[in-house]
Amino acid sequence: MSLKKEEILAQNTGKQRKSRATTWLTPVAMLPLFGVVAAFGFAPGTQPEHVDIRHVVEQISLPLPSAQASPDTQNYWREERIRPGDTVAAILLRLGVDDPEAVNFLLQARSVRSLYRLIPGRSIRAITTNQGRLVELSYINGDGKQLLVNRTDDGFEAAEQVPQFEPRVMQSSGTINYSLFGATDAAGLHENVAIQIAEIFSSDIDFSRDLRQGDSFTVIYEANYAEGEFIGVGRVIAAEFTNQGRSHRAVYFQDGEGRGGYYDPEGKNVRKAFLRSPLAFSRITSRYTTARFHPVLRKWRAHRGIDYGAPTGTPVRATASGSVSFAGIKGGYGKLITLRHANGYGTRYAHLSRFGQGIRNGARVEQGQIIGYVGKTGLASGPHLHYEFLVNGNQRNPLKLALPPGPPITAARRDAFDATAKPLLSRLDLLKDTNLALLD
Repeated sequence: MSLKKEEILAQNTGKQRKSRATTWLTPVAMLPLFGVVAAFGFAPGTQPEHVDIRHVVEQISLPLPSAQASPDTQNYWREERIRPGDTVAAILLRLGVDDPEAVNFLLQARSVRSLYRLIPGRSIRAITTNQGRLVELSYINGDGKQLLVNRTDDGFEAAEQVPQFEPRVMQSSGTINYSLFGATDAAGLHENVAIQIAEIFSSDIDFSRDLRQGDSFTVIYEANYAEGEFIGVGRVIAAEFTNQGRSHRAVYFQDGEGRGGYYDPEGKNVRKAFLRSPLAFSRITSRYTTARFHPVLRKWRAHRGIDYGAPTGTPVRATASGSVSFAGIKGGYGKLITLRHANGYGTRYAHLSRFGQGIRNGARVEQGQIIGYVGKTGLASGPHLHYEFLVNGNQRNPLKLALPPGPPITAARRDAFDATAKPLLSRLDLLKDTNLALLD
């Protein structure tokens, strides 16, 4: 069948329109691939505005070094990290010190002896000229003091000073496998943190016999830094210790008169009036009993105290504040200290090797103060501490007594305590939850 001219023209026109439409839609379909480019497209017929570009060149004059300035007057700070096995000579070489006079002083002067106890990881800083002459040297030694060496008109001089340090708040946690010291060491904590944790909770936990595998701790403490160097641990400001499934919490609070202590979230004093043990870490070798075979006398008799086995020289702490009623030698007790406390309480510490500084009759002592050192004087078969607890002059078993609590936060200080404690308790919660999540 033949087609009319009008139909043929209409079909061609339709195909042409279809072809144009397809050609026009192709770039649109590509927009997802080139969306960034399409965003800067121009509408048809748009004329971009002409931008006038100019190059500007300016002459800048730089100050020239003085012709009279000696190159040896230009000083430079240098710093070197101490490596294991380093010597003073090796570090001076890396610092670029080429100064026989300085090297001779640093190797011979008695005032720089702390420089020979190099601590790997710490830094030594020096100011030198570009000719290698030493101008100044600085080192934070093992005692946390800053050794400063300076060049003077008469040679060199050295002195130690307490550096300005910045406290940083640090936090950590750990789990007990064998001991508290082992757990804190595994967590990368300084041993002083372990000692403070033990002291804080010593009224409720005897760290020589109460620890169990799986016990855990969380601690927030201050670390002191000087010139970027860690120089020691400050105070523990909040801690939590979970012992045999029971959680103990403590926050440090200092009142307006400068007196500080540790309290639980309810404001109760964490420390009782008496510590659980006169030794921070030890073991019980003989308990309170009415019949024990005496190892020296070789006969049965009552043992109305607790014996703690420990090496000679182990520090002995006063379990409560009080005054010294006796300090001397007394029969089988050997070197003995007897303390008088409030409300008719008393304590005895026997077989000591020596007394602590300032311990004499009538002297005042504070809870936790070192009053003596473990020994084996008197009737003792080996070094240990014999500890007795007295109530109105009568010996009692301290492991079975309900010890009186310390003074709590007063109502007048409650708001100030809450303002200090709540943020720290929240941090303990966060740190504990994070640790549990990691264990899961």
